[in-house]
Amino acid sequence: MSLPIVITPIFIGLFVIVQVPLTLIVGMRRVQTGIRFFGGDDDVLLRRMRAHGNYTETVPIALLAMGCAEVLGMPSAALWVGGGFLAAGRIAHATEILRSGWGPGRSGGMVLTFLAMLEFGAWSLWRSLFQI
Repeated sequence: MSLPIVITPIFIGLFVIVQVPLTLIVGMRRVQTGIRFFGGDDDVLLRRMRAHGNYTETVPIALLAMGCAEVLGMPSAALWVGGGFLAAGRIAHATEILRSGWGPGRSGGMVLTFLAMLEFGAWSLWRSLFQI
């Protein structure tokens, strides 16, 4: 029997809303610079593209794993912690890459993101293989 999903949709809503400004700042910079494809030689555009790209590369799979973990009965507290790690990680990463390109926020943000992904993925794998 699967449990109702109540926590993951909160994080999905949050992350979808954050995706909008990350996408818009790339488009706005393209309009400002006239660079239609790729990044040209514009460092600001390249940083914006990477902040958006990295977000898009990590958030969907983390949310899928979170939803799976929730369906498989992960405790609510663990879901909130993992979701908080993911949110804090994505904020730290995007802020640092947009501001300077490299620094502790970028690497720390990835560590938090990976911790959330590992938490959700390990729970899902464990429950799927050994507990159900």
